[in-house]
Parts: sequence; C-alpha cells; structure tokens
Amino acid sequence: MVTRIISGVVGAGLLAVVLYFHDTMVLPAAVAVIIAVMLYELLRAVKLHNCIPVLVASEVCGMIMPFIYERYYVYPEGIIGGSNSRGCDGRVAVEAFAVTLLAAFVIFVTWLKKHKEIEYGQIFFVLACMVLVPQAMSTMVRIERSSREDGLFLLIMALCGAWIADTGAYFTGVAIGKHKLCPEISPKKTIEGFVGGILTTGIVYAAAFSIRGGTRLEHVSVGSVFVTGEHIGGFSMITLLAFILGIVCAVIGTVGDLSASMVKRQIGFKDYGKIMPGHGGLMDRFDSVLFVLPVFYAFNELIGVF
Repeated sequence: MVTRIISGVVGAGLLAVVLYFHDTMVLPAAVAVIIAVMLYELLRAVKLHNCIPVLVASEVCGMIMPFIYERYYVYPEGIIGGSNSRGCDGRVAVEAFAVTLLAAFVIFVTWLKKHKEIEYGQIFFVLACMVLVPQAMSTMVRIERSSREDGLFLLIMALCGAWIADTGAYFTGVAIGKHKLCPEISPKKTIEGFVGGILTTGIVYAAAFSIRGGTRLEHVSVGSVFVTGEHIGGFSMITLLAFILGIVCAVIGTVGDLSASMVKRQIGFKDYGKIMPGHGGLMDRFDSVLFVLPVFYAFNELIGVF
C-alpha cells in the first residue's frame, strides 16, 4: 500500500508539472512519451516488443501524432486573421494518415518476411493500437489548444472524466456494492459502484462547469434543435449539458477499463507494465482515459459545453 501511495504521489506530481507548462511544447512531448510507453506495453502483450521493425514503426508513428496536432491546432485567437483552428483539419488528417500508412507499410513488409513467426492476430492488434492510442491520447493537445482561456480547465476535466468515475465507483462499491457488474472480467466491479461512479462524475462535472462557465453559454445547438436561454426548468443549460457529459464520460470510461481488463485476462497478464509500482503500467492507468478523451472532445465540439 505504501508503495502504491508513493507511486501515485510521484505520478500526480509529474502530471501537475506537465499541466503547469500546458501552453508550451512540454504538453505534446509528455503526450508523446505516454504514447510510446503505452504502445510498448501493448506490443509486449502480444510478444512483438522484440521485433525491432514493428516496434520502431509503431513507436515513431505514435510519438509524431501529438506534434502534428501541436503544429496546426493553436489557440483560435492566435491565428492570423482570426480564423478558427478547425480549418486545419484537412491538413492534419492528411499528415496523420500519411505517417500511419507508412508505419503500416513497414509492419506489413516485416510480417511478410517473418510470416512463420508472426500471426495475423498479432499484426492487426498492433495496427489497431497504433491508430487508437496515438489518436486518442493526442486529443489532449487538441482539447488544450481549443481555447487559451479555458483549454487547461477542459483538459483537466477530460482527464477527470475517467478518474472521478473510478473513485466514485470504488467508494460506492465498498459501501453498498453487492451485485457484480462483470465478474469474469473485473471481479471487484459492482453495479452499485458503476451507478455511483456515473452519478459522481455527473455531479462533479455539473458543479465544475457551472462555477467555471457562469452565464457565458448563450446558446447551444443540439442536432436540429436550437436552444436559447440560460435556464431550463430552473437549471442552467451549462449545468444540464455538463451533467450529461459527465454521465457519458463515466460510462465510456468504464467500457474502456473493462476492455483493457478483458485483453489482460485473455493474454494472462496481471498488469501491462511495472513503470508505476503498485499501479502497473501506463495502460493500466490510462485505459479509461483512452476512451474518454475523444468522447469528451467530440461532445464539446458538436454540442458545446464551453
């Protein structure tokens, strides 16, 4: 337990340093390192971490992604002429696709040369991870660079979208948990804890966004319905949307956590790595975050909380 606490404190300290320098190259560099470690842990899971061409191709592809987004996704008010950073989506997509395609080509050539040693399941697992992990984790850069004023707050809330749910689920499960959620995948998770995590995240999100946003939200476009006004049924729109976003993030984060746990069980791993003593690897800490970040970004871009 002491080792776990010390490791957690060190990890939190490193995260705090990165967030303090969020508006510099420290953020994309830190994201690149996280991606590199996560990819290594996943390659190790399918016994391809010793295959140098596959390892190098996937790692280089992954580590380049946050710098591609750093290059184009600058704060909107910092762009010449005041144009929005979303206008760079096409260029980013092309560069990201080109890098991924080149890495995939190297991996397929390696597979052809070592087809007697490497199975197709290993290759397609690596390809999927090489796309999912860098794109999802690089969303940290996109979220922070979306606003000079609110970017850091949004990034913190995106990260907390997974971790608050875990904390709420843990304490609720300990207190009243009786019915197992997925006993064969994660024996300690309960339905009561799952519900508790969802409600905790929703409430924390509603409070945090309300305090931060105040009355800045003037209108929200939801599909074909255009809602105006600051309050609905006694609640501000920002409070309602933030509560919904918190619920969505909590559910998605649990799916991510269970998915990563299922992979570990099927390959016979206890933890993905040992980089954080008492906690496991970075995949063990960021499995739910991996799913929450893109959902948080998409929700805020399509519906809008800020």
